[in-house]
Amino acid sequence: MPSPPFPSDHDPSIPDSVTLLDEAGRSLECSVEQSFKDSGNTYLILLPVDSPVTIIAWDSDDDEADAAWVEEDEEIEQVFADAKAVLSEQNLTLNYAAYTLTVSGELPEVVEELTLEVPTDNGQVESEHFQVLTHFYHNDQKYEIYTPLDPLLLFARRAPNRQIELLSFEEVQDLQPHLRELLIQEMEREEEEE
Repeated sequence: MPSPPFPSDHDPSIPDSVTLLDEAGRSLECSVEQSFKDSGNTYLILLPVDSPVTIIAWDSDDDEADAAWVEEDEEIEQVFADAKAVLSEQNLTLNYAAYTLTVSGELPEVVEELTLEVPTDNGQVESEHFQVLTHFYHNDQKYEIYTPLDPLLLFARRAPNRQIELLSFEEVQDLQPHLRELLIQEMEREEEEE
């Protein structure tokens, strides 16, 4: 797994790890990579402990292949058992975690990499790099399972009752000045260590 993009030292009152819960009651264990305060709120930058994965259905004809992200609960539930079985052959355990699918276990070395255009919450498209883990078929449909090569950072707020809540895209945008400052501090720290 890539090294964390932020230093791990943070406010001692913040735990080293937290568990996010979604509306369906699923959980996602995350390490706290960084924390900061703004306007009386405590914000956390989180990194899932297990590796996030994505399942993509490929519909190919002779000329081109179309990718469809498997994101809806109903779609995931239909292919989950098959995906879990093929990942277990690599000693990986597929988890239906909160906010993302994850795998626990040691990822294989990157053999095959894929760059995909991914739509973002603000309607733009970004290129992301993925490691191909495996493929399987379900009802004559080809599926492939990928893990992102860049860390999946999640942004959350710790409420006064100590509950951790994931931030919306708009809330993350509002925090951009603080995030830039943290990145600059980390780059300066790395330069000093060299």
